[in-house]
Amino acid sequence: IVHLFERDCSLQRRHQKVVEIAPAQNLERSIRQRICDAAVKICKSVNYDNAGTVEFLLDTETNKYYFIEINPRIQVEHTVTETITGFDLVKRQILISEGFPLNSPEIRIPSQEAIQINSIAFQCRITTEDPSNKFIPDYGRIQHYRSAGGMGIRLDAGTAFSGALVTPYYDSMLVKVTAFGTCFEETARRMDRALHEFRIRGVKTNIPFLINLVNHKDFLKGKCTTRFIDENHNLYQFPRRRDRATCIIRYMGDVTVNGHPLIKETPKSLCRRKAPVPLVDRKIPRPKGTRDLLMEMGPKKFVQHVLKEKKLLLTDTTFRDAHQSLLATRMRTTDMLKITEVYSRNHADFFSLEMWGGATFDTAMRFLMECPWERLRSMRKLAPNILFQMLLRASNGVGYTNYPDNVVKAFIKQAAESGIDIFRVFDSLNWVTNMKIAMDAVLETHALCEAAICYTGDILDPKRNKYTLDYYVKMAKELEGHGAHILAIKDMAGLLKPYAAYTLVSALKSEMKIPIHLHSHDTSGGQIASLIKAAEAGVDIVDAALGPLSGLTAQPNLNTLVEMLRFHERDTGMDFRALGLLSDYWEVVREYYAPFESIQKSSTAEVYHHEIPGGQFTNLFQQAHSMGLAHRWHEITDVYADVNHLFGDIVKVTPSSKVVGDLTLYLVTNNIKAQDIVAGNRDISFPNSVVEFFEGRLGQPTGGFPKDVQDKILRGAPAYIERPGANLLPVDLEKAKIKVEERISRPITNEELMSYLMYPDVFIQYAEHRKKYDDVSIIPTDVFFYGLPMNEEVAIDIEEGKTLIFKLVAISPVNVEGNCTVFFELNGQPREVVIANHKVGSSVIKRPQAEEGNIKHVGAPMPGMIVKVKVTAGNKVVKNDPLLIMEAMKMEATVYAEHDGEIGQVLVKTKECVEARDLLLVYK
Repeated sequence: IVHLFERDCSLQRRHQKVVEIAPAQNLERSIRQRICDAAVKICKSVNYDNAGTVEFLLDTETNKYYFIEINPRIQVEHTVTETITGFDLVKRQILISEGFPLNSPEIRIPSQEAIQINSIAFQCRITTEDPSNKFIPDYGRIQHYRSAGGMGIRLDAGTAFSGALVTPYYDSMLVKVTAFGTCFEETARRMDRALHEFRIRGVKTNIPFLINLVNHKDFLKGKCTTRFIDENHNLYQFPRRRDRATCIIRYMGDVTVNGHPLIKETPKSLCRRKAPVPLVDRKIPRPKGTRDLLMEMGPKKFVQHVLKEKKLLLTDTTFRDAHQSLLATRMRTTDMLKITEVYSRNHADFFSLEMWGGATFDTAMRFLMECPWERLRSMRKLAPNILFQMLLRASNGVGYTNYPDNVVKAFIKQAAESGIDIFRVFDSLNWVTNMKIAMDAVLETHALCEAAICYTGDILDPKRNKYTLDYYVKMAKELEGHGAHILAIKDMAGLLKPYAAYTLVSALKSEMKIPIHLHSHDTSGGQIASLIKAAEAGVDIVDAALGPLSGLTAQPNLNTLVEMLRFHERDTGMDFRALGLLSDYWEVVREYYAPFESIQKSSTAEVYHHEIPGGQFTNLFQQAHSMGLAHRWHEITDVYADVNHLFGDIVKVTPSSKVVGDLTLYLVTNNIKAQDIVAGNRDISFPNSVVEFFEGRLGQPTGGFPKDVQDKILRGAPAYIERPGANLLPVDLEKAKIKVEERISRPITNEELMSYLMYPDVFIQYAEHRKKYDDVSIIPTDVFFYGLPMNEEVAIDIEEGKTLIFKLVAISPVNVEGNCTVFFELNGQPREVVIANHKVGSSVIKRPQAEEGNIKHVGAPMPGMIVKVKVTAGNKVVKNDPLLIMEAMKMEATVYAEHDGEIGQVLVKTKECVEARDLLLVYK
């Protein structure tokens, strides 16, 4: 009888071996010899004649060892012994059973001295257990399996392969990985490399835990005892693994099978061609732009520099207001990033790029499942030299309601830190009182405060005496007096006619000492004339959009404006042909968004009647379309005008315009006339936004609220006359952050906290989508909206220098469960994903899911079978009472009550199988 040295199996969890090392590190040679001799002696005493394992327990404090048991068989960890000795133990035990002696040529172990240690090895068992959830076994189909390999790695696998089905009825081990080397540190490095090389998708594994273990400083020193895993809780701190390829496949599979929820009907001529990106020369230094000047001069000197400029300065709105007005704010970040550097290197003569804020913040998360902050940071990186401009709704932030003052201040501070240079601050009712908090917050940053007067009515119409020239001049001077660096004229509906523009700008220039920036919409088709007249009157900056995204409800055509001023004293000096190359890009990009095009196909003077803001026009139509009212669009625009007059002729811009739009759609849907609200006896359930408006939650309109309308809507409830934000308690930002992190089970950034504070429900929905599909903003737009065509490839850059190539190969028929399998190739390797087809029914009844955060719901912590139900409906339980017992993969788990209460429903029975998160019990 001979021994093959020892294996150290101290690293255990729940008395189950996790890592096996041979030879044992930090074991004194004399003790090793005594233990091995004892093992041989025990086996001789019973005439043992085959492979076996003798187990001992070593007391590290006294170096005493104790015999435990003999396992008369090959064990799971025999691989490390084979690796360090070079002997095939399985083969040799079969030969021994056939009668061959140890010294035979077949076995070749003539004596103990013939067995030598040639390396150091240890083994890790990769299992389908979830270490982040108490090692609960997982099961299901392996969507993708890629093994490790290379020098110093041995694999012993069973049924681990792509497409394999892991069931809950057998052991959860997939593969044994053995690493070996000349020293322990080298062996550990090889094991770490191998664990990182594995790609196992579709089921959870213990790989993250093993990676932490083999990199632990005490493990590398060989300081391992049976208590090591229990005492080192940092082994359970795992970085978030994104598994981006699988997420992308899952998303593309779903959109290919079910379509995108925003696309009701795929366009007949779907554009999939690439938009032509103009060339840039990165060898030439990036030209100095307006942001460089702001950083160099500071806000006050920069403003003086702007005033001295003779040429008309231009802001390009293509990145925000243009697509908000024409394409319902649906443009995606990827289409912006491809052209951003071109602006930076070839068009540094723009005054600013309006690219953030307004409706884009909400829409990015709600519909495009993108992070608006990532858009800002990514564009900032590509264009560090041009001013970035955002639209800020004063105390409404980028939302539709008032926020506490500390939230508004925190948002502005974060936006400035993340890359915004100009904050165009406006109030939806022109109430300066409501603008001051936001303005003060901007003035505390390095950014420019551009305070806006919102233009409505007609200053040349003597019959309209509410919004007069004196009214606008007085408001403008108040904003300048409060510290505004620039004054904006925000003509959100395109109502500022050419001669009115000349009159207004002339009056303002004579009264003010800060630059004037004019913003308009071209709904009527005549606004380019207004810009030119404003330029003649001395306006400093105007907004325009590149040709393909200009006109109609967007801004006037920037390319045309540049040429119309050519050789004029206000000549912009911009390169006409270079602008044409930008337009070529945007022309193709616009085709991607055909389903979101506005119903308006031509300019219309009707805007002077209904006064719908350009930024609201397409969104209001999309709302009407979703409610089945698209065929009544002209009626809707008439009712919109009626509602405005009912409200007392208010300034209409988000969020006040949304209030008018909400009531308009409500009245049209219910066939009610605006004048019937006060005159009629019908009881009307007004939309919440309308009630809140008349409560004063958005502020005070010029001239106040019409009392008869206010009384009808509020039904005796009190109204506020002070600034809404003054009555809102400050938000504890730290507590809010903790609350959100608990809700979505991951840390969040300060940027994400701001997103949550602006749109709590929308952010949670976005976070859940991102958890399921990761970052979908990197998917090309045609694939994002319409899926991948059969047998076509798409290359997706998941990070710099890392590109994945996807190809759709086949889609299976729908099975009885209502699912189909979508087959892809990823970098030439087969991948598949099971997608629920929402267009057909399922004959399989699916259990309801426990709602995350609902304390009345008790969900299954793992997939498995119900072994025993310990409660019934009506039972009262206290915290930590056992509710039921589950079993999966030879492991039982008890589900305990997390709080006191009474059981209302028990939804499972003994021997029923459930999936993870299936609803098991409901508290009363």
